[in-house]
Amino acid sequence: MPAAADIKVLVVDDQLTMRALIRSALQEIGFKDIADAQDGEEGFKSLLARPAHLVISDFNMPKMDGLGFLRAVRAHDTTKKAAFIMLTGRADKELVQRAMQFGVNNYVTKPFSPAQLRQKIQEVFGPLT
Repeated sequence: MPAAADIKVLVVDDQLTMRALIRSALQEIGFKDIADAQDGEEGFKSLLARPAHLVISDFNMPKMDGLGFLRAVRAHDTTKKAAFIMLTGRADKELVQRAMQFGVNNYVTKPFSPAQLRQKIQEVFGPLT
């Protein structure tokens, strides 16, 4: 069982408010090491400079959307093993299927509660302590 405090997280969303809400939910769950970025390009650069165990990324973003970001993460040797959870405002079956093809580990539909986020993370990492 991994401890939430030992898992490095990168939150990528173009909305500052959403990044703050995700950070708050993660802190409530017990995560301590949380970085963030405002789009997929910045997120990928951040991930290369500071590897993370978990990426939580919005789908709809400028410059590089969530699917493009996921593809970049999975294509690079130093980032491909990071767990990736896609955050979306729509539970679009086609989007979810495409994300699955590119190697997403899970997805969360907005709006979400800290309990729902915890559940999605535990489906990837197992029970958190």
